[in-house]
Amino acid sequence: MTCDDNDVNSLLTAYVDDELDLATVLRVERHLAACDACRARVEAERAISAGVTQSAVCHRAPDALRQRLSQTIRTQAGRPTPTAGGPRSWWRSPLTISGIAAGLAAIIGTAFVVLGPLASRGQVNQLVDAHLRSLEAAHLLDVESTDQHTVAPWFAGKVDFAPPVVDLAAEGFPLIGGRLDYLGGRKVAALVYRRNKHVINVLIWPGAAGPAAAAAAESKQGYNLVRFECEGMTCWAVSDLNEGELRHFADLFRAHRAAAAAATTRP
Repeated sequence: MTCDDNDVNSLLTAYVDDELDLATVLRVERHLAACDACRARVEAERAISAGVTQSAVCHRAPDALRQRLSQTIRTQAGRPTPTAGGPRSWWRSPLTISGIAAGLAAIIGTAFVVLGPLASRGQVNQLVDAHLRSLEAAHLLDVESTDQHTVAPWFAGKVDFAPPVVDLAAEGFPLIGGRLDYLGGRKVAALVYRRNKHVINVLIWPGAAGPAAAAAAESKQGYNLVRFECEGMTCWAVSDLNEGELRHFADLFRAHRAAAAAATTRP
């Protein structure tokens, strides 16, 4: 593939929208690795998408708004039903009022506007594809080491963030190394662990500002994915390991990083 190909524009657009099959994704990513112009275009489009996603934060409804909504519900619910033949607005029908009241009550009860943290189908597909690519020959590791103090500094200068790295060998999840990977045209850090004969990829990039979201699980094509947050980073663990063990791995990862952070702050 070159920039002179007639279909390069449509392929790049489809790549950003996660509409390509795995073989074509590999072709596009090989081209992006060597073409600054196309990579810049993809990164610009992904930045727009990321900006929209990162703006999806939680906002507590102001007390004044909640009070007005409560008053509106009480007022509408207390109005008499219009007599037959009299003027009747659609929004005054008992069914409509009860529906509005139920909807507003749900909003007031939660008092949050939340654009959920779960991944889109497109992102899940990209994560699974990244895992499958890593299992191809000579693509799993760029730095091979069981030492977290070797793997962590290897990412310096390769990504613009410091991914958290932990040693979980004592718990049965040994670190075996890391690599640089790409998701939607952006660089991400990938840490690689093993659980017996199972490979666990942990793909990491900076998370959105705001409160940490609870861990969540997904599955696709026989692979399990667990999303968790650690030190302001979004982390996705992907493996054919069963969901329970993968969640346990994620819990251990966060617990070890929290313990390490606490140790460094002790006088």
